[in-house]
Amino acid sequence: MKRWHVYILRCNDGSLYTGITVDIVARVAKHNAGKGAAYTRSHLPVTLVWSKPSKTPTAARKREAKIKSWTKQEKEDFLKSI
Repeated sequence: MKRWHVYILRCNDGSLYTGITVDIVARVAKHNAGKGAAYTRSHLPVTLVWSKPSKTPTAARKREAKIKSWTKQEKEDFLKSI
């Protein structure tokens, strides 16, 4: 059974990118190879700063959407709190 993960990347310019995947290592490598999301292609390199497994793909998508709705400051505060 695949385990879905929600993750946050810090881009080279300090911006944050949030996504979901079943293979974090491969996904980060794909982003850094310029074959990930369009946003990260223009903000390379990226570094994984947080990830959390989800029980289902639906739960992962919901958490991703929630994090994406936060302001940059809310995301930074969240990252500082962990």
